[in-house]
Amino acid sequence: MSDRVDLLVVGAGIVGLAHALAAARRGLSVVVVDREAEAIGASVRNFGFVTVTGQQSGECWRRAMRSRDVWLEVAPLAGIPVEHTGLLVVAQRPEAMRVLEAFAATGMGEACTLLDAVEARSQHGNVLADGEIQGALWSPHERRVESRTAIPRLAAWLAEGHRVEFHRRTLVKGIEPGAAATTAGRIEAERIVVCPGDDLRTLFPDAIDRLGIGRCRLHMLKVMPDREDFRLPGSVMSDLSLVRYLGYTELPEAAALRARLNEEQPAHLQNGIHLIAVQGSDGGLIVGDSHHYEWSPSPFSRDEVDALILDELRTVLRLPDARVAERWVGTYAHLPDRLMVREAPDPAVRLVIVTSGTGASTAFAIAEETIAELFGDE
Repeated sequence: MSDRVDLLVVGAGIVGLAHALAAARRGLSVVVVDREAEAIGASVRNFGFVTVTGQQSGECWRRAMRSRDVWLEVAPLAGIPVEHTGLLVVAQRPEAMRVLEAFAATGMGEACTLLDAVEARSQHGNVLADGEIQGALWSPHERRVESRTAIPRLAAWLAEGHRVEFHRRTLVKGIEPGAAATTAGRIEAERIVVCPGDDLRTLFPDAIDRLGIGRCRLHMLKVMPDREDFRLPGSVMSDLSLVRYLGYTELPEAAALRARLNEEQPAHLQNGIHLIAVQGSDGGLIVGDSHHYEWSPSPFSRDEVDALILDELRTVLRLPDARVAERWVGTYAHLPDRLMVREAPDPAVRLVIVTSGTGASTAFAIAEETIAELFGDE
């Protein structure tokens, strides 16, 4: 182990890596410890979708914009391709179009473009299904990376370019002021940031219980289009997303849409389903997702939930004979009323958990705030 370092980060998912980056950019010495040999949690089981549009107005939206900018800085340096840019939210119902119109009129919608049905068909008809649509919203803000390769490449770049020291297959058993006890020995550090993801028992379980943090399980799919020329213009969402993302749901116009969806797609809402579809360089689409809140997430996927997700996919996109190539279950830490928590069990320690599944979208900004708290503003 290194001699005493400036910062010890526990956890090498996107939240932990973001804190390592923020500290390394200040010239601080950093050690990252993780119990796994490689990233296997929420950071690689997701869409790789850096989402800005639709995030809750205010602090979350600001963090998403800042994190998007950091991704743009870091990705080319770390050899991380940006798979595609932007977001197309397709309005299938008049109530959904009214939500999009209201959103476009807010400050968050200033750079977005509203498309009527004719314009949406003219610009994106090659991928849209034949069903009736009312229009769409195009956002230029979003970026998409391939999580399975982006996370290890980011870690490798931090190690090689910023001399961040990684200790994997190493469990942190306990934290005390100025040091951590691990299965590989004691590490002394001026400051410590614990980023446990959805490991809610190993470190600071009392604080986690007091906050009421639980876990969310979601179904994810990789779908291969039935034609080689199928290419999304960017990430895609549908009406169901407009009653899930707070940037839309907090608008008064969302109530009428939710009421109609309760009548027409109750099973989708009961399973927390909304559509996100993104595409990789191999043409495959990462598609999801559902939301089930369980302390111990079941490892078993139910076919009826996947069928509901695929039903929504084929309602929005022209994919009648697409093939499911992979299925998996994602999990993340969850709080119903907070998007993230940053606790201080000790003045030199921070416990940081993103509790909304938005780590890829907000972690870089959250980390900059945490490091400023611990080490002072630059």
